[in-house]
Amino acid sequence: MGILSPEPLQFFNSQGYLVIESFASSDEIESMMQRMEQLVDEFDPSSTASIFSTKNQQKLTDDYFFDSVERISFFFEEKAFGDDGKLKQPKQLSLNKVGHALHEIEPAFKKFSSSEKVSSLMHSLGYKRPVVMQSMYIFKQPGIGGEVVPHQDNSFLYTEPQTCTGLWLALEDANILNGCLWAIPGSHKNGLVRRFLRDKDGVKFDRPSPSYDQKDFVPIEVKAGSLVVIHGDLIHQSFENQSQKSRHAYSLHVVDTVGCKWAPENWIRRKVEPEPLFVS
Repeated sequence: MGILSPEPLQFFNSQGYLVIESFASSDEIESMMQRMEQLVDEFDPSSTASIFSTKNQQKLTDDYFFDSVERISFFFEEKAFGDDGKLKQPKQLSLNKVGHALHEIEPAFKKFSSSEKVSSLMHSLGYKRPVVMQSMYIFKQPGIGGEVVPHQDNSFLYTEPQTCTGLWLALEDANILNGCLWAIPGSHKNGLVRRFLRDKDGVKFDRPSPSYDQKDFVPIEVKAGSLVVIHGDLIHQSFENQSQKSRHAYSLHVVDTVGCKWAPENWIRRKVEPEPLFVS
């Protein structure tokens, strides 16, 4: 059963994104946020100082990042550390994200990620045997929540032909002040600009990013519980959080596994095949 009627589906196909309000219940949001609070409380920051930044992605990718594919790993904001190498504020306010296997390991996240409504949505979008390739809990911390530069999800999760869709769930209200998503409507129709490749030396983009005109972007301000569905070729970004409010989100990236091939040069290299959400 597909969840989307023709009108929203038409909007998604023409604009490259779609907002579905009240997609997650307050109970689902609370269970994911509470569990993340526990995970962060139990996390020992001295065990890693892995930083995540979309600006310096090639420099900051290490084995901890690669191994996070089938684990729960913690990544700090670039601005979290002082010159002495120590955290400037509590760890709870220093993390950029946690990833990339929450949807497989943690029950609260698994329950949402493999829910009937997520499967119905993917069915509506024409998927035959979709799998979640990665999940991320993104904090967008007050004051230091870093910008995410303009990008396309297909760059990072490439299949031939391309099948990546991003599912971005607002766990808190997201607005212009606290760093909501921005997108260039219809930009998915222009195809994939570049790819993020992994080889024996690490990771790199195959070409530089084009420059974009900021006035082409529109803000996607949403209430907590809203899901933003993002076409794999849509150009989207978010700015630094300059407010005093966090902007927590839970993000999934889904690809199909029927009629397409996962690119071996993607950064994600799994030891175990992911379970499909459904097979149609």
